[in-house]
Amino acid sequence: MAAHHNILEAVRRIAGARADWSFTPAEIVRALPHLNAGTVRTHITSRCCVNAPKNHPHRWDYFERLQRGRYQLTRRWRPRKRSASVAHERRAAYRTAPAAAPRRTIHAAITRSDGWYSAECLEVAVVTQGRTLDETVANLRDAIALHLEDGDDSALGLLPPLALHVTFEDAVM
Repeated sequence: MAAHHNILEAVRRIAGARADWSFTPAEIVRALPHLNAGTVRTHITSRCCVNAPKNHPHRWDYFERLQRGRYQLTRRWRPRKRSASVAHERRAAYRTAPAAAPRRTIHAAITRSDGWYSAECLEVAVVTQGRTLDETVANLRDAIALHLEDGDDSALGLLPPLALHVTFEDAVM
């Protein structure tokens, strides 16, 4: 089965237990430990998101970004209503899902707008900016270090030493 099909089914299972059909990429990564975490995040935030930049030749309209780090299954892909017992079984299965293995990589995307570069992390709540790419990456490293200095990295599913994977997104025309 293609990765996007696995991701869609996991989102249906997890978000279906919520009234607003919302979810986070981290929840789906934990639910699909057999898939590469980066692949899952890329599909959710870019390939399968209707309001993401069009960076991929093949896209699916499964998800909509509500806010940073929060997505929603679009109405078109929601399963038809089922009985309350099925919904209860789904919620119980989600609560007992095994936790994903800790990650050693933090992913961030950098975009350029009006002479500034903006960076946003996907795993942790960090956003920063700078006038140059080098300044932005340095600010990003500092912001991540500050965010994680409380020792909260294990609660986020991160295992030191951490690597930073940065993607630069820019308009061609």
